[in-house]
Amino acid sequence: MNLKKERQGEFIILGEALLWSLFPVIVILSLNNLSPLISLAWSTFFAAIFFAIVITIKKKWGELRNKNALKYILLAGFILGVLYFSLFFVGLKYTSAGNASIIALSEILFFFLFFNVWYKEYIHTAHMYGAFLMFIGALVILSSNFDTFHLGDILILLAAAVSPLGNYFQRRARKSVSSESILFIRSLISFPVIFLMAYILGDEIIWISFNKTFACLIIIGFLLIGLSKILWIEGIHRINVAKAGALSSISPAFTLFFAWLLLNNIPTKFQLLSFIPMFFGVVLLSRNGSNKGSKKRKG
Repeated sequence: MNLKKERQGEFIILGEALLWSLFPVIVILSLNNLSPLISLAWSTFFAAIFFAIVITIKKKWGELRNKNALKYILLAGFILGVLYFSLFFVGLKYTSAGNASIIALSEILFFFLFFNVWYKEYIHTAHMYGAFLMFIGALVILSSNFDTFHLGDILILLAAAVSPLGNYFQRRARKSVSSESILFIRSLISFPVIFLMAYILGDEIIWISFNKTFACLIIIGFLLIGLSKILWIEGIHRINVAKAGALSSISPAFTLFFAWLLLNNIPTKFQLLSFIPMFFGVVLLSRNGSNKGSKKRKG
């Protein structure tokens, strides 16, 4: 892999992690007046508007006629935009936030199982150790909140399991079309389904007013589901998905800071200790190794 391209991918993913770390904080602020699914549905709706604006400015509407890419976009949209978030948010109705956060970290391991074991994509040994340290660091952050395993945990685990497959299709689509085209279709597919799920689960479908909640939804839609996901796809276009997933797990460290700054949530000793393995994890993941002996498949 080109050294410059890989380094660009690392910085893009770290930037995405910084931006995405605001997600739980802003969502908490939005939940003062909305349920989680309604907040997600409106945010995804605004994300679709954001991507439509970007596509219009860049004059890329023609990309949507790319039949080869469209099949991958539709698959990624269903798996990530609908299935992943549906499993995750429905799971949150039956489990604690601590359990959900811990189990969601298994996504890193599923990345390695899918891309490096099944798909035979090369990854340097140092990156594997780095991913392990990132996983340990994130576990330390949330270990004090872990409780029993129940139905919601299973749903979160299933969400983590399908994520690599969705990212595989996103990266395939990115070879032919831009990130914004992929995410526009994904958001367009997702938001009506999420509204329908909210209705089935008994949530009230309401029209939002122009207040602080509306501002939070715009931020979530435009910057977090919008811009940060463009950065994610651009990142995995340059580096392998397993490494990107592990690098992005630095996000909880930034979340701690923003939660303290905006929600006045003081970090615990477990959370502070987690910075030690996370720091060394990032160092290892940032190392560039030779691709000699790579078994990565082409296509």
